[in-house]
Amino acid sequence: MAAGKISVHSENIFPIIKKFLYSDHEIFLRELVSNAVDATQKLKTLTIAGENKTEVGDANITVAVNKEAKTLTISDCGIGMTHDEVEKYINQIAFSGAEEFLEKYKNESENNPIIGHFGLGFYSAFMVAGKVEFITKSYKDAPAVKWTCDGSTDYTLEETEKAERGTEITLYINDDSEEFLEAARIKTMLDKYCKFLPVTVMFEDKAINNTQPAWKKKPADLTTEDYNAFYKELYPFNDNPLFHIHLNVDYPFNLTGVLYFPKHKPNADLMQKNKIQLYCNQVFVTDNVEGIVPEFLTLMHGVIDSPDIPLNVSRSYLQSDGNVKKISSHITKKVADKLEEIFNEQRADFETKWDDLNIFIKYGILSDDKFYDRAKNFCLLKNTDGKYFTFEEYKTLIQPNQEDKDKRTIYLYTNDAVAHHSLVEAAKNRGYDVLLMNGPLDSHFLNMIEQKMENASFARIDADVIDNLINKTEKAKSTLTEEQETTIKEVILSLVEKDKYTIQFEAMQPTDAPVTIAQNEFMRRMKEMSATGGGMYDWMNTMPENFNMIINANHPLVNKVLNISESDMQKSSMQHIIDLALLEKGMLKGPALTNFVKRNIDLMNQG
Repeated sequence: MAAGKISVHSENIFPIIKKFLYSDHEIFLRELVSNAVDATQKLKTLTIAGENKTEVGDANITVAVNKEAKTLTISDCGIGMTHDEVEKYINQIAFSGAEEFLEKYKNESENNPIIGHFGLGFYSAFMVAGKVEFITKSYKDAPAVKWTCDGSTDYTLEETEKAERGTEITLYINDDSEEFLEAARIKTMLDKYCKFLPVTVMFEDKAINNTQPAWKKKPADLTTEDYNAFYKELYPFNDNPLFHIHLNVDYPFNLTGVLYFPKHKPNADLMQKNKIQLYCNQVFVTDNVEGIVPEFLTLMHGVIDSPDIPLNVSRSYLQSDGNVKKISSHITKKVADKLEEIFNEQRADFETKWDDLNIFIKYGILSDDKFYDRAKNFCLLKNTDGKYFTFEEYKTLIQPNQEDKDKRTIYLYTNDAVAHHSLVEAAKNRGYDVLLMNGPLDSHFLNMIEQKMENASFARIDADVIDNLINKTEKAKSTLTEEQETTIKEVILSLVEKDKYTIQFEAMQPTDAPVTIAQNEFMRRMKEMSATGGGMYDWMNTMPENFNMIINANHPLVNKVLNISESDMQKSSMQHIIDLALLEKGMLKGPALTNFVKRNIDLMNQG
């Protein structure tokens, strides 16, 4: 038996591993099972190279818990180690056996990729174990050896008996880590980190992993049903996705994966960004892919696998690297290519899925200029009749009918076709078309698109009376004198909050509403952008709500109110007209709504 000290640069290596190197203690299982996978893959590589003369056999990995003995054991039938290799790869921390092996057998190992990069994963065992021992027997003709360490830099290494090739690591679990003796806990961790490992992992006599996930197969060998089945494997309770994109790149970096556009539920958190899983040679690394995937595509679901993504020493966090930017750009291009292909070849199908797709595309347009350059060809506008148009198609549709007297094209829109029904109908009666823009990002989207357009702007249908939104001619003459307008204004100001409403008179058609409540397009849009993360518009949250109360100077009811001599009756009649406008706007609530209903009942009883 030999004894010695582990060769490290600091006597405090184990506290560093426990507290800083690995932020999440459960990662130890990922590291140890990954090492077992490497040992198995190395054996297969050596067999292909003709250097291993032993039978590979059933090279499964086994994870076992013994609650009574307080041990957790990971066993493999892989390459094993000799006495000298244990000294080299285990007792000299950070000597990367994986990197050395890859360099030597880089041609033969392409089909059996090695996971490890750092040579430190084994020591993660000491995050949860007071003592670790392993027995290993090399594929070479050499005696088996047993290594034991109690978490200090002291260890023992001795010859022992082991019938089969491979390595068996036993962790004697600490009292404060006994959760890792629960089978359910281990099963959850294996499902998270080892679900798609390339070597079969057994736990409680069952295989827990799919060794050939969809992203490792050729797209030509997969059907839509296969992709949907894999999606269900990743997200068991989700509806089938809208589309999928299979990534397969081998130059200038290696990248495989499958990304999905999911259906989103109306009340779902659209900004949830932890649905894309990052793998390194089929080992789960993280579901925080910020930096690898463009921000707008973090709304997608799926898997990305790349051995070229630079991770830190614990494989838990991304490091800044030029490859990451290249990968991000490539993914953006692939997504744009796929969407444009579907739009061009299956437009009808694309349109049926637009209501789910538009959140991704609009987010991309807002956050990535290069994506906008592509997406403007397939980004759709939907009108209140449920018809879809590209930007160019819609521009052709509404010109010149929706040009104002200054030759500026006005894009009318509503965020609620039901609430704005009468306003939409009024616009249609004038031959105008109205867009439906009711997405969570539409205020930001309109603001950006408006800046890209020439001599055009968007106006929500309730931002003003329709003839002001598209001002084509000189205004009609008002039937009210200035004195009469002043009288009406004084009556209105006695009934409403003075600071909340700006009173304006417009000479409109007698058939238009007597009173219209509107809100300035710019101010309202800025508030909406602030509410959805506008950043530079946050100051708008401190501004009070302000509305324009537009009085139709040519409406018979306004003239009728003007001619009522009894003051209380005049106010009551005006209040009723104002309440109708507030009701249409959805602003009549509480006691005001109760009084309005009561007033209507009284009027009906009088009739």
